Amino acid sequence: MFGWIKRIFGTAQERLLRKYSKIVSEVNRWDEQFKTLSDEQLRNKTQEFRDRLQKGEALDNLLPEAYAVVKGACRRFCGTDVHVSGYDQKWDMIPYDVQILAGIAMHYGCIAEMQTGEGKTLTAVMPLYLNALSRKPVHLVTVNDYLAQRDCQWVGSLLRWLGITTGSLTNETPMEERKGVYESDVVYGTASEFGFDYLRDNSIANTKEEQVQRGYYFAIIDEVDSILIDEARTPLIISGPSPVSRQMYDELKDKVGELVRLQRDYCNRLASEARKVLEKLDVEDVTETKKDKKQQEEEQEALRKLWLVSKGTPHNKVLKRLKEDPDIRADLDKLDLYYYSDQNKDEKAAQLSNLYMVIEEKSNDFELTDKGITAWEKQAGGEGAADDFVMLDIAHEYHLIDSDHSLSEEEKFQRKLAVQEEDAKRKERSHNLRQLLRGHLLMERDVDYIVQDSKIVIIDEHTGRPQPGRRFSDGLHQAIEAKELVPIQRETQTYATVTLQNFFRMYTKLSGMTGTAATEANEFKQIYGLEVLAIPTHKKGQRVDSNDEIYMTEREKYNAIIKAVREIHEKGRPILIGTESVDVSEKLSRIFRQGRLEHTVLNAKQHDREAEIVAHAGRRGAITISTNMAGRGTDIKLEPGVADLGGLHVIGTTRHQSRRIDRQLRGRSARQGDPGTSQFYIAFEDPLMRMFTSPRITTMLQRIRPPENEPISHALLNRSIETAQKRLEQRNYTMRKHTLEYDDVMNKQRKEIYAFRNEVLHADDIEALAEELIGSVCNHAAEQFFQSRSLEGGWNPEGYRQWLMQHFPVTFEEGYFDQDLLEMADVEKMASDKILGAFKDKLERENNKVPREHWPKQGLPTSGAIRHLMLRKIDHLWQEHLLRMDHLRADVNLRSVGQRDPLTEFKHEAFNFFSDFSQALRSEISHDLFRFEIMLATPQPSMSDLMSHLKLETTRSFLSDMEAQPQRQEPVQTSPQPEPPQEAEKPQPFTVIPRAGRNELCGCGSGKKYKKCCALQEGQ
Repeated sequence: MFGWIKRIFGTAQERLLRKYSKIVSEVNRWDEQFKTLSDEQLRNKTQEFRDRLQKGEALDNLLPEAYAVVKGACRRFCGTDVHVSGYDQKWDMIPYDVQILAGIAMHYGCIAEMQTGEGKTLTAVMPLYLNALSRKPVHLVTVNDYLAQRDCQWVGSLLRWLGITTGSLTNETPMEERKGVYESDVVYGTASEFGFDYLRDNSIANTKEEQVQRGYYFAIIDEVDSILIDEARTPLIISGPSPVSRQMYDELKDKVGELVRLQRDYCNRLASEARKVLEKLDVEDVTETKKDKKQQEEEQEALRKLWLVSKGTPHNKVLKRLKEDPDIRADLDKLDLYYYSDQNKDEKAAQLSNLYMVIEEKSNDFELTDKGITAWEKQAGGEGAADDFVMLDIAHEYHLIDSDHSLSEEEKFQRKLAVQEEDAKRKERSHNLRQLLRGHLLMERDVDYIVQDSKIVIIDEHTGRPQPGRRFSDGLHQAIEAKELVPIQRETQTYATVTLQNFFRMYTKLSGMTGTAATEANEFKQIYGLEVLAIPTHKKGQRVDSNDEIYMTEREKYNAIIKAVREIHEKGRPILIGTESVDVSEKLSRIFRQGRLEHTVLNAKQHDREAEIVAHAGRRGAITISTNMAGRGTDIKLEPGVADLGGLHVIGTTRHQSRRIDRQLRGRSARQGDPGTSQFYIAFEDPLMRMFTSPRITTMLQRIRPPENEPISHALLNRSIETAQKRLEQRNYTMRKHTLEYDDVMNKQRKEIYAFRNEVLHADDIEALAEELIGSVCNHAAEQFFQSRSLEGGWNPEGYRQWLMQHFPVTFEEGYFDQDLLEMADVEKMASDKILGAFKDKLERENNKVPREHWPKQGLPTSGAIRHLMLRKIDHLWQEHLLRMDHLRADVNLRSVGQRDPLTEFKHEAFNFFSDFSQALRSEISHDLFRFEIMLATPQPSMSDLMSHLKLETTRSFLSDMEAQPQRQEPVQTSPQPEPPQEAEKPQPFTVIPRAGRNELCGCGSGKKYKKCCALQEGQ
């Protein structure tokens, strides 16, 4: 029935395309009319549109005319030289109808799926121009700084010709210039820069002038799947030096390395022993058709050893070679299935107890065994090694101290402090040990990171690009630094954080463009409310996609690739070879050099030549090896004559975990109707095939084991590969959704605290805000002491009086609130009036300290003091709250053992934490308002000074395959440090020195503790 309806009315996609195609016709009709206009008249249309908008005309009504103006401007631009990335380039683009169609879709909040080479960069100009007419913030979000600068220079020239100002935002943009960039009508920049500026505006800026952004109206996200899907598990983080550092990576790294070597040597011995037995049995089978009982036992023991090796060192070379035999592969699968059944779990545990560590490759995790713990204690030796895996029961320790009546109260207090310190030390040592083991066992050089200039540089798993600003979070980066023997950087503490998902959901209108979005259409709809619309190509595609060639071993796969490359290279056709890691690209490069095949490599180590390499990949006979091709931003244009030879041939060296990445690689061939071909080569040793395909494949291979170097082709294999990819995509979606569910809780808190901070920052009458806050603190306390006269202890005027005098330097006479006829509202007013009167007296005294000629033009001297004090307290307590929330994320996972949902528990606890935080914030600010003084001092730190101590990070979180666990943190992004602060300005006539606690950082900006700084100047 539904099929019949679709045939009549069409699918939702077809109906949208028909609807937007009518608008395309209207755009072309206006374009014909505008051809008679002069250049000046065409440019004046921009002001005309803006005037019409101010008179109330809807933006949607202007769309056909506005798009026609852009198309006309493109036609008049043809032949013009535009300076782009250091050289002049002639403009030769006029939007096709399909590009106008995509531009219409983006204006209405769709994701336009356009094939590679269809001109997404020019397409975006039309909705950018239309929405910029409103003078509201319009942003084009790109995947890297190069594209942001290039697009601003290239298509931005067209916008500027039409009177629309543009700006590019990169990591190199100085802080003092960013406000000007955001004033532009259209801003090109990366997702991380937009996000970090949002965090800086709301957590670092000390004056409203330091805030650079002006809102979030319309954004187009280029390579939207890369940013909103691949990077969605990557919260942006601003962090700074942790005030306390206990890290012990230097102390532990050598001992951890020894423990890892013990495991590797043990597994190597097991693998060698198993290989000898299996080779011996293989030789004996030449004359014997059936193994006797002893041989069967020997074979089973050898297989058990191999299974153990697969759990201890999954990438063992002997194991990989033996698994080339389908019979051995099938036997290991059966053994794995046997051990995972409940009735054999004790036998499995007994086998695994022979290892030092058990590695779970699918969940990318590991666990120490009892043997490993014992070996560590022996390996590490010395004091504390035996306690590395034993946490203190603090409640029990406190009980023992309290039970010791020989101790004085002061001695008990000191011993409890010592217990706290010991507990913190043990936890940090255990955490450092685990991260060091993770760095050795799960993180691979030239796969997850490279070592460059004595620094660990993360490789983006989706694009293959180096991420010089990124850092693995939660101490993992320091662990890898220790492993690779490079300088270990200090720990950081989170100052502010937001996920890309919640950041982009702040925009009033959001749209995107990419070549590969259909497979994630459901996620775009559910998370962001974005429809995916597949845009037809301008010319019919001519690419021929061959069936995958599947080989038993990696060796056979590479032999087939070399053979295919030689055959195609001899015809003069260019070849693009996509690899999944730096390690594979360099391995393939070594094979090509041995075969004397000239080629170019594009990976994280040749990142600076990216545009040049990709631009030359379409030349006759060119061979390019690249790690992933997502979001490269440069088309592979064919050299004249190459199309006649068959065009670009794309080779994939494996299937990726996401179908989108495979489509992105294939999409580099046959742009704009050019001919082209593609072929993927797969081995059963590839991670996707090894870990995620169906066990039935092994059974099939036993029946149809092909000869050496012969590929396998079977429908079951193709279905199994696609099923594995879909399964992984679903798992990754679950991870991203789970991360968002946790961050949604934080997002509500973040919005509330940022709104309060901005209210403080922008308030014209800050004294009134301070008085309101003091009053709320008094009222909240009154609720605790005055509940009901009928309840015992429910009406406690004396308790309230004592509380007020403890928290404010104000004297309340005995019996001040004892009148029988007083209601709680009366009590609150009496308390507030007296405390606010004292506060006003305090302000008057402080203002009189400053000579009149030094008073600010607006407000009183104390206005700045109050504002600074409130901002400082907000930031300090918010950072502490973020740390508590991080700990909560880790703790709630254990509650699943008690059959309680960790997310529900997190929501409840987070609500209580935020309630406590809010009350503490109001209380501490109100107290500090009576403690500050105005005095001559050095100037406050500027934004540049603050930024020199901060790092900008992103944290990637992962969940296990089966459980919805709190995040395990991995990659983190840190932007390069800004320029050193300029020479300090002349001292101001006065500044504010909050009288902080003696162990807190001093408010003067010196970075020292109060007791060692201004407390000395004040004689305290």
